[in-house]
Amino acid sequence: MAEAAQDDYPAHLATYTAFNKLVTFGILWIVLLLVSMAIGLVGHLSLLALVMGVGGSVALLIAFAILS
Repeated sequence: MAEAAQDDYPAHLATYTAFNKLVTFGILWIVLLLVSMAIGLVGHLSLLALVMGVGGSVALLIAFAILS
């Protein structure tokens, strides 16, 4: 029984790490979108908000693709 638990550890660790990265990406992306919306709506800088939102989303995707 202890052998089965030892064999499962790398799989559980990989799942935990992947889930951790997914949650981190989700939180960072939501914060980026909220900041972009605040700049566009409250700051009246819609072009900057659009560039920051699209550019930041692409940068997040690239960063998480490279770092994984």
